[in-house]
Amino acid sequence: MEKDEFIKKIKETAEGYFERGEFFCSEAVVKTINDVLGKPFDDSVTKLASGFPIGIGKSGCVCGAISGGVMALGMAYGRNHGQAMNEKMLPMSADLHNYIKGEYKSTCCRVITKDFEFASPERKRHCVKITGKVAAYVAEKLIDDGEITL
Repeated sequence: MEKDEFIKKIKETAEGYFERGEFFCSEAVVKTINDVLGKPFDDSVTKLASGFPIGIGKSGCVCGAISGGVMALGMAYGRNHGQAMNEKMLPMSADLHNYIKGEYKSTCCRVITKDFEFASPERKRHCVKITGKVAAYVAEKLIDDGEITL
């Protein structure tokens, strides 16, 4: 499978989880990337992402998709107790933050979704799109860095 086709599939997978109501943004990103990485963590890892939707527990702060993306990057670059910090972890996380901020002028859920009524299908479509965008971004970075092979 070619890179662009693979990334499109990742995007659609994450979006599908959210669109169908199986997961919220952060959970969809974590589930999708964990699966693509060959499940370095069992399926229960998705539970770690369950408090981040709607800007950290509905507080409207950091976009849950971004939080899920940072957790997904940690699957590849995170450390265990006693290990040195992987030199890629923090810059890759900052790059994701800056990418979304560049796209939406903010990383704050309440700002990114301010033009939508919360319960509206338009807001959900907007958030589904962001979720897919984050999953695709993370997957592309992991492919480019050799963490995911096609």
